[in-house]
Amino acid sequence: MATVVPKITDKRPSWMEVLHGWVTTVDHKKIGIMYVLMAVVFLIIAGAEAILMRMQLLQPNSSIVKADTFNQLFTMHGTTMVFFVGMPILIGVANFAVPLQIGARDMAFPRLNALGFWLTLFGGLLVYFSFATGGGPNFGWFAYSPLTEKTFARGPAADFWALGLIVSGIGTLTAGINFIATILAMRAPGMTMRKMPFFTWTILWTAVQIVLVMPPLTVSLTMVVLDRQLGAHFFDPQTGGSAYLWQHMFWFFGHPEVYILILPVFGMISEVIPVFSRKVLFGYEFMAAATMAIVFISLGVWAHHMFAVGMSRTLDIYFAAATLLVSIPTGIKMFNWLATMYGGRLWFASPMLFATGFLSMFLIGGLTGILLSAAPLDFQLSDTYFVVGHFHWVLIGGTVFGVFAGIHYWYPKATGRMLNERLAKWQFWLLLIGFMVTFGPMHVSGMLGMPRRIYTYENDRGWAIWNQLSTIGSLIQIPSYAIFAYNIVVSLWKGKPAGDNPWQAWTLEWATTSPPPSYNFETIPTVHSRRPLWDLRHPDDPDWKYE
Repeated sequence: MATVVPKITDKRPSWMEVLHGWVTTVDHKKIGIMYVLMAVVFLIIAGAEAILMRMQLLQPNSSIVKADTFNQLFTMHGTTMVFFVGMPILIGVANFAVPLQIGARDMAFPRLNALGFWLTLFGGLLVYFSFATGGGPNFGWFAYSPLTEKTFARGPAADFWALGLIVSGIGTLTAGINFIATILAMRAPGMTMRKMPFFTWTILWTAVQIVLVMPPLTVSLTMVVLDRQLGAHFFDPQTGGSAYLWQHMFWFFGHPEVYILILPVFGMISEVIPVFSRKVLFGYEFMAAATMAIVFISLGVWAHHMFAVGMSRTLDIYFAAATLLVSIPTGIKMFNWLATMYGGRLWFASPMLFATGFLSMFLIGGLTGILLSAAPLDFQLSDTYFVVGHFHWVLIGGTVFGVFAGIHYWYPKATGRMLNERLAKWQFWLLLIGFMVTFGPMHVSGMLGMPRRIYTYENDRGWAIWNQLSTIGSLIQIPSYAIFAYNIVVSLWKGKPAGDNPWQAWTLEWATTSPPPSYNFETIPTVHSRRPLWDLRHPDDPDWKYE
């Protein structure tokens, strides 16, 4: 009987098969990439909302959008940037990089990892579905009560907003649990806690924060839904509830959320700067201790957002002191990054450019935060555009520049192709200039008394020139993001082949192929120091050997 030999073909999978593979994947690398792509889409939406607001404020007495539409725009812009851009893009980069950095084949719970992504995406869609009900939420992303009560927020938009954030919050919580389990239980042989890459260290403590503060937010949002649907009256002061209670519960989440967004960026910067300075990270142990200090101190400073609500003098003093205290470990990090660069052989490739951009953004934003930590000054500046400028400079500026540093650093590993350096430099300078022109003038208009969330103003207030500068700055930023999108897409096909380790970096993700196989490592590596790849290339170099 003749043996039938199957015919071998080079048929490529159809787009439906490719799409099915991505939708059903539990591979941490693909899930990480999907997180990043989802965040980029929401970034485009949030950016469009921001541009509409800036165009409305370009001239006094403008009528480009109505007051209620403006309220919906700033509510959804803030919600989108915090919950559907900032956290997903950082969780996505961590999803891709952390298992590779610790020498693991995948996350500890791959199916839970996929569930977290789809819950986050579904939560975002649910929030935006509110627009299909006749209008989106219009009470600000803080959702201060009683603005969320049925008396003020009529219609189902607020319910969809709260339910969407509950769903996405559960997805974020699953990611936090998964990162903790992965980092604590799946490190390569020899990789002690003191030998972990610093990005992995920051993700561990970010995950701890997620586990601690996402449940209180979820409970608070559930109480909002119960208020609206079942008449629970937790936050309605007209029926015996407390609007003050909502502020405490929200900001107990809201301030650690700042560090949920910025700690992973600290980790990215701590990977990029040593590689492009050709020096080890200065003061690793102090940096690690500072990260832990930031996490725990940040849990006790939430009410510095509430100086103007009439807390007692004792509480004002405590929260002002605690806010000043959190600046100390943050200052340690800034000093250590600069000390790492000092005397190094600096290479200003695109990741390093964005890392230095982050340093400038975070320093300026941090200094304005010190000003706001003084309760008497905060009484004058609270709810003005000074706070808007500060918040965007320290958080969005810091996060955006840090994330771009990380993406430009790990893009060759994810795709096997290099990004175009010339385009990346255009992107950087347009973003840096645009960012400063956008948010710098807001500090001035805030000191001149311009309230945040105001949709129009009179010509005699002296605010027009500062709003015009901010709008021009926002328009300068648009081509920067367009260049980035063009660069990442075109480089997939036309980018220079990257090789396994184009930056000559030292951590384990650069030991495997670019892009990595589904199983990451053919053989799980054994680690002897924080720079295993350097040890392999320079086994006899005494200047680099340490425990």
